[in-house]
Amino acid sequence: MLNLSGKVALITGGSRGIGEACVKLFAQSDSSIAFTYKNSEVKAGEIEKKFGGKVKGYKVDLESEKEINELIERTMLAFGRLDILVHNAGIWNDGPLDEMNLDHWNELIRVNLTSAFLLCKAVAPKMKKNNYGRIILISSTAGQRGEAYHSHYAASKGGMISFTKSLAVELAPYGITTNSVAPGWVDTEMCTGVFSDSEYKESVRKGIPVGRIATAEDVAGPVLFLASGLARHINGEILNVNGGSVLCG
Repeated sequence: MLNLSGKVALITGGSRGIGEACVKLFAQSDSSIAFTYKNSEVKAGEIEKKFGGKVKGYKVDLESEKEINELIERTMLAFGRLDILVHNAGIWNDGPLDEMNLDHWNELIRVNLTSAFLLCKAVAPKMKKNNYGRIILISSTAGQRGEAYHSHYAASKGGMISFTKSLAVELAPYGITTNSVAPGWVDTEMCTGVFSDSEYKESVRKGIPVGRIATAEDVAGPVLFLASGLARHINGEILNVNGGSVLCG
């Protein structure tokens, strides 16, 4: 039931990290895939070449409603349908309250949260038409418990969690489920800077009950599960993937 043959998935931020792991896992499950990237054109080309015509990459500015709408139409033109949205793309940076300016706050909210609204708004009519859809938004433990010095990031992910629960009820009558995967620490390029301090990285590892920091693949697996038939009765769920480090619903 993890076979996604005949399904078309759109995965944002698919050229690296969690997004790339999702692209690979969904392709192995026989899904056709459109993925977005922002700068990694060479890497995107390599991913396309590896999986052939079933995977296509598109350079998209996720702060642009016009480019998002064009992305959906290009995906429909390439594959004829759209069944699954995995919204993974986002940014994370420092933001002490007394040093953060409005531009800093607004940029992160636009990239992380407003993009989720624009993407879901664009894909919902396609899914409603087929009376089927799976929407999976990548949030964060920060959105559940807050995160000091990253309040803008936590606010964006907390908003995403509430958005997930709202759409779960609104879209369910159309055969569409909406869920979120909330990772804790993940050893990807986004964390390269903080993890360059080996002592800090080790302290993070020790703080995780299972004794290891998640890989991108550790998050991609639960995403695939939520996209599969095995999860057809799961709706409005926030699936924690953090090794037991944050125990909240």
